Amino acid sequence: MPKTIAFNKNFFKKWSSEMAYVLGYFVADGCMIINPRGSHYISFTSTDSELLYKVRKLMSSKHKIGFRKSKNPNWKDRYNLQIGSKEIFQDLLNLNLTPNKSKTIKLPKVPKKYFKHFIRGYFDGDGCISFNKYRRTNRNGFSYGLYAIFTCGNHKFLKDILKLIKKYVKVNRGKIQTKSKNTGFELRFTDKDSVFKLYEFMYENVSDSQFLKRKYYIFQKVLTHWGA
Repeated sequence: MPKTIAFNKNFFKKWSSEMAYVLGYFVADGCMIINPRGSHYISFTSTDSELLYKVRKLMSSKHKIGFRKSKNPNWKDRYNLQIGSKEIFQDLLNLNLTPNKSKTIKLPKVPKKYFKHFIRGYFDGDGCISFNKYRRTNRNGFSYGLYAIFTCGNHKFLKDILKLIKKYVKVNRGKIQTKSKNTGFELRFTDKDSVFKLYEFMYENVSDSQFLKRKYYIFQKVLTHWGA
């Protein structure tokens, strides 16, 4: 008989900041699996082990975090957290998630109170912040590019995200475009004011158990450069 591993089976039954954050991250980097024997699993995969240790702690889980060494030197090593539970699997179905969700994902009905936590979780999985320096076409000085980006294989999902960000964060801009090589879509915020507002919305008064430090520090570095 398989060994029972402790975790919070009720984690996705009731909204909280912790649940919303993990749900957002799961939407980005999680999957739902039914194996040939009919067993139900949820799985989180990341190149950042920090994220999986946070998820495991938030879910009161004792499951092992797996490690897979990349055979390609240009690719990062990957970590995996897998939890077997038909009950949690069903709770995620109730939240509008499905197996093989990459191109069919729908935005769960996230209460306004918890949207900041959900979008931060999604950003930690499928988002990035970057600051680039370009030489102007006339070669007289430089231009600077500031980007906060969310990616997804589903255009409508990003459209729904943008709608709520505009509603709750009051950003000025936001554009969805096709990624290079047609591998999905990107929701980009490229003006300073919108990026600053996103930062304040996602990170204000938030416990460090609910964000990826690497991306948070990049945000802070960019904001320091811009004099926020």
